Formats: sequence, C-alpha cells, structure tokens
Amino acid sequence: MTEPYQNKQLQQQQQPRSHQVVKAATAATAGGSLLVLSGLTLAGTVIALTLATPLLVIFSPVLVPAAITIFLLGSGFLASGGFGVAAISVLSWIYRYVTGKHPPGADQLDHARTKLASKAREMKDRAEQFGQQNISGSQVS
Repeated sequence: MTEPYQNKQLQQQQQPRSHQVVKAATAATAGGSLLVLSGLTLAGTVIALTLATPLLVIFSPVLVPAAITIFLLGSGFLASGGFGVAAISVLSWIYRYVTGKHPPGADQLDHARTKLASKAREMKDRAEQFGQQNISGSQVS
C-alpha cells in the first residue's frame, strides 16, 4: 500500500522545478479567480436584496399568503401523488401474490403466516387444557 505513495513522491521529486511552479501558479490563479467570482456574487446578491427589500415590504401582505398557499398546494399534490404511487404498487404486489406470480417478500409473508398459525394453534390447545383443568378442579372441590 505504501508503494504507490512512494512512487508518487518519487514522481514529484523527479519533476522539474518549472512544472511544480506552473502547477502552483495555475492553482493560485484558479483559486483567486473563484474567490473573486464568489465575492462578486455576494456583492450582487446584497445589492439586489437592498433594491428588492422595499418592494417585498410593500407587497408582503399579498406575497406571504400567496407563497404559503403555493407551498401548501404543491406539497399537497406531491403527497397525493406519492400516496397514489404507493397504493398502486401495493395493489400490484397483492395482485401478483394472489395470482401466484411470487413477488418479492412473498416467502417472508408465508413464513410469518405459518408461524402465526402454529402459535394460534398452540395457544388454543393451552386454553383448552387450562379450561379442562379448571372444570375438573372445580368439580373436585
């Protein structure tokens, strides 16, 4: 694992000094230009917000309820679509299970059903035994 790291170190040491200087200059130029661009973006955002604030304050009695309404409508439609997709997928799974096409998870469902049925039989037998013991116990007293 250390061999590739050592090879990379050797490559860096073997590179001429001019290549390393060019790499550093390119990185500094790219980083500096991105820094300047982010500063300009920040300044533009502050100026736009400063100019738009009076309009937002004037129209806020209309804009805020409109934004809330649009958000609620959008989230309602999104939730409705999601529930519809979920219902269709569940119904298609049930259809495939009923028709015997063995959808994913059918084995787990069958195993759970048999386990539940065996526990129900076991509890029924215990209840019958308990009932018979109480009936015979009450007749002896």
